[in-house]
Amino acid sequence: MQKKTIALIAHDSKKPEIVEWAIKNKQVLSQYDLCGTGTTSKRISEATGLNVKGYLSGPLGGDQQIGALIAEGKIDFVLFLCDPLTAQPHDPDVKALLRIANVYNVAIATNVATANLVLKDGSL
Repeated sequence: MQKKTIALIAHDSKKPEIVEWAIKNKQVLSQYDLCGTGTTSKRISEATGLNVKGYLSGPLGGDQQIGALIAEGKIDFVLFLCDPLTAQPHDPDVKALLRIANVYNVAIATNVATANLVLKDGSL
């Protein structure tokens, strides 16, 4: 059976939170193929020792790369820790990623509480 893939993305102010979450969930995450955008993937990999395939930074096209993988059926779950209080220059890309996840019925969590429920549920 092929491993399922989780995409990990976080806005700059949320990067410490996603790294902390990944450290706490390292054992569970090790059962999946992991990918993420630019700095987020690098920071998670460095903090956990997990292999996280990195794509471009979100504002430079990484969000769109993850969206393309969703459309190709290569992503099973997305954790995207968005900063709802800070305007993002690449907001259209963020909205497109959220939309494509919904179009293809891919679970997408925008906060740690939801991500914890998805992992705990075991339905991935």
